[in-house]
Amino acid sequence: MGLRMKVAVTGGNGRFGRVVIAHLIRSGYDVVNIDRTPPEGASANRPNAGAFISLDLADLPALTRALEGCDAVIHLAAIPSPMHVPEPDVYVNNTVTSYNVLFAAADLGIEKVCLASSINAIGGAYSRKARYDYFPVDERHPTYNEDAYSLSKWVMEQQADSFARRHERMTIASLRLHGLHKLAARRTLEDINQLDPVVRLRVANHLWAYTDIDAAARACIAALHATYTGHEVFFIVAPTTIFTPDIHSAELAQQFYPDVPIVGDLSGNAGFYNCAKAERLLGWRHGDD
Repeated sequence: MGLRMKVAVTGGNGRFGRVVIAHLIRSGYDVVNIDRTPPEGASANRPNAGAFISLDLADLPALTRALEGCDAVIHLAAIPSPMHVPEPDVYVNNTVTSYNVLFAAADLGIEKVCLASSINAIGGAYSRKARYDYFPVDERHPTYNEDAYSLSKWVMEQQADSFARRHERMTIASLRLHGLHKLAARRTLEDINQLDPVVRLRVANHLWAYTDIDAAARACIAALHATYTGHEVFFIVAPTTIFTPDIHSAELAQQFYPDVPIVGDLSGNAGFYNCAKAERLLGWRHGDD
């Protein structure tokens, strides 16, 4: 590996991809931006966007050529929900493209791969009623996914397990991200109660959580320097809920999930996802909240 790590980012022109690329370039990485469409309103090779290659990830030979010479891959390209595209298309796109990224990386000897998974890999936002076995949730929790998007993320993780078994020098990280944004203001229960009932259920299903988009980008970069071998899954979520500190997480759990055991700290507005594994293996923390 050269002095400057060369990193390919799939879906680099997406909302999150642009943030990840900006972090990489500021940190001194060489970047290859792989997407189906060029950056909006700019030339194909902006200095602050990395070298751009237009291709469909379903085209494995083209993808393999694009990854030649890269030291690592951050795979972000995906259909991000089951809501606006037919569910079979969501499933096929997300599973085939992630498989192709893993296959091409393994074929080329690229040992560092970061995959954008989702908290929904275990079921959540898009379930009729989310099911949890305990709080806070950690990576040992089983999956109860029931929609095409969540299933596709779970299958992506299983594919990564398979590749890691065969290619024992690979380091693959699946980052279970939550809705990526900047939390401009904390919410009150009144704010949530005014939402459309379908949206309100979705918010409760995914446990009133969020991930700061810059913190998520830092997690992607941390995954490139992980020292373990094999495939590991990580929750990458803020340490608190979206609520103001006076809205206690333990009371939310009692109101919305009265039968779910609390096995860890839910004091104050502590988050419902345990991210200790990411701190232990990646050295990543979400940051002050």
